[in-house]
Amino acid sequence: MLIHIGFGNIVNTTKIIAIVSPDSAPIKRMVQRAKEQGSAIDATQGRRTKSVLVMENGQVVLSALLPETIAGRAQIVGQEVPSENSTAENRLADGEGEE
Repeated sequence: MLIHIGFGNIVNTTKIIAIVSPDSAPIKRMVQRAKEQGSAIDATQGRRTKSVLVMENGQVVLSALLPETIAGRAQIVGQEVPSENSTAENRLADGEGEE
């Protein structure tokens, strides 16, 4: 599942661990370390960084959108796709899969 994080940039929602504000000192240090190591992806297009996405592979993605905006988009994307369990439940409700 992919979401738009601003300026034509898209990330995979299943790989996101956290979406945080860049204002705290620990997050600023994490971003600086990621830039030094080459594991930061700047998706701000030169704008002010308003959110930092921490990915499961250790990379950080910088976005010019607010964390609340990105989280809201991720929730919408998550609601659009039915889970495997609900699909199986729907089949049972329709009489499929019964012996």
